[in-house]
Order: sequence, then C-alpha cells, then structure tokens
Amino acid sequence: MEDSKTSDKLSEFLESGVYRLEDSNAVFIDPVRVLNRSYTRFRVSPSAYYSRSFDSKHAGQEARVSSNFRKRKRKEKKPQPLNDRERAADQRHQEVRPFLLKAHESLVRATELLEVVSNLKGNLGPSTSSPGAEQSLVELGRVWQAPLYEITLNFHPNDNAREDGGALTIQYCEQRAFPVFNNLVVNETSEDVEAELLNSRYILPPESSFYMSDLGQIHNLIPAETDCGFNLIVIDPPWENGSARQKQRYSTLPNRYFLSLPVKQICHTDGALVALWVTNREKLRGFVEKELFPAWGVKYVATFFWLKVLSRCCVCLYSEFY
Repeated sequence: MEDSKTSDKLSEFLESGVYRLEDSNAVFIDPVRVLNRSYTRFRVSPSAYYSRSFDSKHAGQEARVSSNFRKRKRKEKKPQPLNDRERAADQRHQEVRPFLLKAHESLVRATELLEVVSNLKGNLGPSTSSPGAEQSLVELGRVWQAPLYEITLNFHPNDNAREDGGALTIQYCEQRAFPVFNNLVVNETSEDVEAELLNSRYILPPESSFYMSDLGQIHNLIPAETDCGFNLIVIDPPWENGSARQKQRYSTLPNRYFLSLPVKQICHTDGALVALWVTNREKLRGFVEKELFPAWGVKYVATFFWLKVLSRCCVCLYSEFY
C-alpha cells in the first residue's frame, strides 16, 4: 500500500513538478516541469536549463570562492555580544530551524524523488551542456540605444497545420515588433508566443505581459480601469545589504524608497496576492511589517521559507500561516 502511494506521488510529480514531502508542510519543486505545464507550443529542455547547475567546472570554482570567503570572514569576525535586534533575529531563526531541518530530512527520505533528480545530470546532451552567453537585460537597458531596441513577437493566428494527400500545409506566422523597454508587451492570445530580441529567443505564455524599466517608470503600470489591475504581484526589491555591496553584482536602493511604490493602485479591485522577498535582517523585517505593508495597504497572511537544495534546479518550500 505504501509503495503504491509513493508511486502515485512520484507520478504526480513527473506530471506537475511538485512533490509533497511526508510529515512536513514542505514541497519539492522542479521548475522545468512547472513551466512546461503552462506551455502549449514550446517545451523547456531539462538538459539546457540545468546545464549550468551541473557544470562541474563552474560549480567547483563557485565552491572555492565561497569557501575562501567563509574562511576570510571567520578570521576577520570577532565574537561580540548580540544587541536587541540580533537577539530577536536569532530567536526567530531558532524557531524556524526545526521546521527547515524536518523538511530537509523528509527530502532525504524521498529516495524515489532523489533518484529522478539525480538523473537530470545524466540527461545532459553534448550540444546543450554549454549554453550561449546570456544577455543582461539590466545592462542593456542602461545604454543610450535602449529606446531603439525592439522585441519581435511571432503570432500564429491560424495554428492548424493540416495534411492533404501527403502534402503538409503550414499556416502563416504574423510578426509584430514593439519597443522592449518602457513599454507594456502583451500576448493577448490563448497560445504561447515566441519572442526574439537580439538573436535570443523567449516565450510569452498565454494572456501574459511584461514591462521592463526602472522603478521610476512603475506608475505607468497603473491601469486606467481599476478592474484591469493585477491579481498576483511578486516583488524582489534590491534591498541594501552587505553581501550585495561587497560582490557589487547589482545596485541597491534605500528601504524608504519602496514606500512610494504604487502597489495598491496596480492591484485588482477584487484584491491581489502580494509576494515580497526579504532578507533575514531584523531591522528590515520590522520596516516591512510596521511601515511598508501599511503604506501599500497590504495585510500579512503567511511566511514562506525557501530552502535551496540545488543551484538553479529545485527548491523546497515551507509555509507558515497566521
């Protein structure tokens, strides 16, 4: 009976990309399978998506850098008494730690799931193990030519290929070009649409849109009609933090800058779910709960913890509702 239950859960995972772990409020997610559930015309290749994650050379270099950084931090760091905020953060971490450990233990016991995940590396083909250089859209948007860049959408109005007497007839493809920056790019059709930008290809899911710009232009997302607002808003702000400053991978903004974001104005009149990524700093947590959420008109309902188990590959989530 237990084997049958495990087999059913594994079959569900292979189809949905979500595996619910035993004795835990955690789920294991395979992004490729989750994405492919929503695509109709295209499919994400596991070998192409995971090639960077399983690149032993890249992983080895990253591990060495991380290890050297930790050693350096250990040598430089001197033990000091915790202040009030640090004690509060430490207490919260101690409360969360058992739940995360339980989620990890449940994952380790899911041997059938781990076997499937381990095979992802074996599925890498020689032609896809070294993907081309990725275009940095952030850097692209900073150059003076940014307003001139266009993205081309390939629409298939009559996507019904038919076969008559052995001859295959393929319907035409309509192309439309739009400015890619400071412009709302929309796929209003019920099919996936292939987009091209500077020799790179992307996929726009059905009835989806995106707007690439800096935060100074976010007010352009406020809909003219309130019933056209967003039902789901995911925000990953460039919080000020020491790690980002040391690595210099991206610029940060003062926390109070985000108070002016028109989150309430871009929400649908029926309400919206707002997901906000935060770091573990106690000061930031207090700012979000006491100032940011009230300014946005957001009511706190849940906390999700992201437990990274494989780089770019899968994540384990634990949720706690209040």
